[in-house]
Amino acid sequence: MYFQDDSLFPETQEKLVITVAPYGPEWEPNDFLDDLPLTMDEHVQAAVDCYEAGASVLHVHVRELDGKGSKRLSMFNELLRRLREAVPDMILQVGGSISFAPEGDGADAKWLTDDTRHMLAELDPKPDQVTVAVSTKQMNITDLMTPDDIAGTSFERPEVWDAYREMVVPAAPTWVEEHVRRLQAAGIQPHFQLPGIPQLEKVERLIRRGFYTGPLVLTWVGIGGGGDGPSPYNAMEFIQRVPDGAVLTLESLMRSVLPINNLAMTLGLHVRCGNEDTLWGRRGEKMKSAEQVRQLVRIATELGRGVANGKEAREIYKLDETYGSVEETLAKIGYSPNRRPGEFGFPQRA
Repeated sequence: MYFQDDSLFPETQEKLVITVAPYGPEWEPNDFLDDLPLTMDEHVQAAVDCYEAGASVLHVHVRELDGKGSKRLSMFNELLRRLREAVPDMILQVGGSISFAPEGDGADAKWLTDDTRHMLAELDPKPDQVTVAVSTKQMNITDLMTPDDIAGTSFERPEVWDAYREMVVPAAPTWVEEHVRRLQAAGIQPHFQLPGIPQLEKVERLIRRGFYTGPLVLTWVGIGGGGDGPSPYNAMEFIQRVPDGAVLTLESLMRSVLPINNLAMTLGLHVRCGNEDTLWGRRGEKMKSAEQVRQLVRIATELGRGVANGKEAREIYKLDETYGSVEETLAKIGYSPNRRPGEFGFPQRA
């Protein structure tokens, strides 16, 4: 992304899109009883509270009544139906892992099978987006957790800590290509969750080879544990490599969430918060997901940057756009064209 002299002025920036992740599938309900929903009514109310606070994108997971993350697509269908009624303007973004919670003591925290995750393209009602990981990698979400972060939570139990410490994201090339194809065919926008530049380069190759022809909406996932940590140097290197026509959100973990979100807001990018990313405000003080949203709205207002409503977020995300060719996709996103036979030097953007 290219920054001009006036790029940091809020009047030249897009309105801020706030994504909220209020369902925290890695946590057990007792970790934060006041904010981790259990019943379907509580799931819906969490969305309403966050929407009223100022969020326009809802990152969706579902919890069963036993407190574990649901692996049943019927539960996702039920929640999506109720969300369409309760928060019709919100962008509904289903977490592509479906569930990675361990099933019992000593069990692995793992994502579901390739075929099961492909079924996200068959959800009814369909979501607006499904998040997509690219390239199999470790996802050790404990990497940045401090003793303060896990105090009084299930992560103090060694079997829970070890399960998440060893978690791996399965995202092999054949699966990614087929998954993106199915999502596009169903009219669902892939939202790429990328922990670093190697995964960004992989997405570029998907586009150049014709596996994806649509807007590039992505999140830099700076949570360490197999990908970038929340160093601003990492973030800026990633931002520098993202093409100008992409829509970029920054994401981090625990008490790095707010500083990274402040960086994103200042640079004209977009933000994510919620109990899936952090339970905390100030050190030792828990903060509900809706309160985190209100905090970001307040900071954005102080910066002079407007906050997007649902309709505006849809336009920023280009949710209703698809492209007819590789060439059009590259041009719209801001990548240089593919090299033509016999062409030398650096292919120039149109």
